[in-house]
Amino acid sequence: MEWINITESSQIKELIEKSNDKAVIIFKHSPRCHISKFALRNFEASFTNPTEVDCYLVDVVNDRLYSMEVKESLQVQHESPQLIIVYKEKAVFNTSHESIDGADTDKLLLRL
Repeated sequence: MEWINITESSQIKELIEKSNDKAVIIFKHSPRCHISKFALRNFEASFTNPTEVDCYLVDVVNDRLYSMEVKESLQVQHESPQLIIVYKEKAVFNTSHESIDGADTDKLLLRL
């Protein structure tokens, strides 16, 4: 799976604008947390990306400022691990921890 790492503030604005044409996924991940590593691995194993959305990854430890900017820009509570689907400049879905599921995300994307 190809992740686009969020390493600049401008990427957040760009991905939100991009969501007007097609949904995007943001995955907030902590490389220090075993639960986060497990959730990321499980998501990658079960997500087929049927609508070929761009998938962004935010490292909540090393890029905390960008993680907080995502939270504020999309008005979602910060969690880690966390999966957010952005569509039409809004967080239309977000979930965390063991509720992150690639197959469920596939189904949601097909409905947008």
